[in-house]
Amino acid sequence: MNKSATFNKLAFALLCTALFAAASLGQNTGGVKGKVRTTKGSGIGGSTVTARKKGVDVKTTKANSSGEFVLDGLETGRYNVVFEAPGFSSGVLYNVEINKNKTSDLGDRLILTPDQGNQIILKGSVFDKQGFSVPGAKIEIVSVGSDGSKRTLGNTFTSVSGEFTFRPESAAKLRVTATYKGISESKEITVEEPAIYRLAIALDIPPRTSN
Repeated sequence: MNKSATFNKLAFALLCTALFAAASLGQNTGGVKGKVRTTKGSGIGGSTVTARKKGVDVKTTKANSSGEFVLDGLETGRYNVVFEAPGFSSGVLYNVEINKNKTSDLGDRLILTPDQGNQIILKGSVFDKQGFSVPGAKIEIVSVGSDGSKRTLGNTFTSVSGEFTFRPESAAKLRVTATYKGISESKEITVEEPAIYRLAIALDIPPRTSN
């Protein structure tokens, strides 16, 4: 047998050994998946999920726009799963077991609550064309997704001073619609970092008449 043939056989054997070792290593890993959400069930897009073992952060991923995530490639064992998002208090699931060749489904057990000292607050006012406040106007707040999809977040009414307050649970593009006596007007606003956001809506309602 010539040297070239011997070298080719040796190279093939080494390649097979490497592939077998890689396959064996892959078979000893697993992962977790789930959804990071608010107490009301809304997914928290862009939240961070980390697998922590013995105080060391092993692997981190980010949830999609719906709050869903997959964290794979983890060696078997027990981990603490830490999940965080801006404007929310951190959360931890302790002693999550990772089994080989399996992606454990944590479901919607990863729940974050707003950080009371660090919230997104939307304050608004409704006026008529003459500049008078409009009490009792119905306010509808809708979240507008990047794909144009819409989801109603809540409804309220303006106070006697024509004002309203709403606390979104996460960053979003909002469409705020004010309606009074069948006349409506909408405005859009993007809320991101925790802060107080303000907007005013003017309704084209008939001038008030004095008695």
